[in-house]
Amino acid sequence: MRSTRTSAPLRRGRRTVLTATGLVAVLALTATACGGSEEDKASDKPDAGTSQAADSDGGKVRIPSDIADKLKEHGIDADQWKNGGWEDWDKDKWLREAKDFVNPVIEGLWKPERMRSAEEADKTVTTKDASAAQGVSDPEPAPVEAQAEKTPYHENAAPVGKVFFDSPDGPSVCSGTVIKDVNHPGKSNLVWTAGHCVHAGGNGGWYRNLVFVPAYNDLGKSEAELGNANASEIAPYGNWWADWASTSNGWIQGGSETGGDGAAYDYAVLHVKPEQGSKSLEETVGAALDVDFSAPSAAEAGDMGAWGYPAAPPYNGLQMFKCLDAPGRFSLSPGLPTMYRIGCTMTGGSSGGGWFRVLDGKTVLVSNTSIGPTDNTWLAGPQLGRDAEALYQNMSKTYGGQ
Repeated sequence: MRSTRTSAPLRRGRRTVLTATGLVAVLALTATACGGSEEDKASDKPDAGTSQAADSDGGKVRIPSDIADKLKEHGIDADQWKNGGWEDWDKDKWLREAKDFVNPVIEGLWKPERMRSAEEADKTVTTKDASAAQGVSDPEPAPVEAQAEKTPYHENAAPVGKVFFDSPDGPSVCSGTVIKDVNHPGKSNLVWTAGHCVHAGGNGGWYRNLVFVPAYNDLGKSEAELGNANASEIAPYGNWWADWASTSNGWIQGGSETGGDGAAYDYAVLHVKPEQGSKSLEETVGAALDVDFSAPSAAEAGDMGAWGYPAAPPYNGLQMFKCLDAPGRFSLSPGLPTMYRIGCTMTGGSSGGGWFRVLDGKTVLVSNTSIGPTDNTWLAGPQLGRDAEALYQNMSKTYGGQ
């Protein structure tokens, strides 16, 4: 697909901001973290039949037997991995291991300064073929200027956070949202983000050292104010390592650095566990959102809001922003599923951030930021239907209780 205009995920433009007061009011979720019980600690125990992140045990990596065997199959020594072996990005080997997500905990890896060094995940740069989309896409929306979220974030957008990971190009960053686990009410360890924030698509494999940080920089401090910030200021609820990640086959097979045929399937779910602690993510943060898998049409969906941490200029990734708009239809090709599109000036780094709408009086996640143009005037995100729900259900039933 060639086009007269390049587009990149999470960068957008400017338009008149809608007064979606209902959406903003409902999203303002105050964290009310609950105390954990002994029963809660069971979720920290690795199951030998599942893929879990490694635990820290006396300074050594402790990995369930199935993952230890998988690492050995790929010639990976757990201790070497922890001590820097994960930085070996042999391209051929990476491709062969694309089906295997292995993410051992490396305690202390994601320090505040390393998080600040992470660059936006610009893996969904895509070209917009206007002629191919005629009759499928609605007219391009007017830009909507992104608005800074009020602080502290845990009182105004508690489920939102940042997703950090390592790619062959170095530390990278996206955004993500704490979602409810229908099979484990009140104790969710699930995070929604974009597929390109966990997997490189058709030309690569799974990224490494995936961590979710809810309410990152909770008080919205400036770069100067964070010069000597400690870990609790940057990550008030700690670091949550993904012990499993799932994204769509559509993204794995069709996703590319130019978005490709995988853009409409650019979503992912993480199951996470705390680097330290025993309570679930939902209990710790005090909030989580349901996911709307009804895939309403753009005309039926009503107003939507996109939340995230834009990191590419003019933003620096330290503060949370949001855009509110009425969605339109967008497609890269008549043969691909229709996506949602809203006006928004957020840039790279907001990728994976949740899109929310009000359904039956409560805020639900309806999409996530995937792609957008290089002039940062709009964002597009996938419609979440049966395939997305099946991916979510499988993650919940298979790994949710761990």
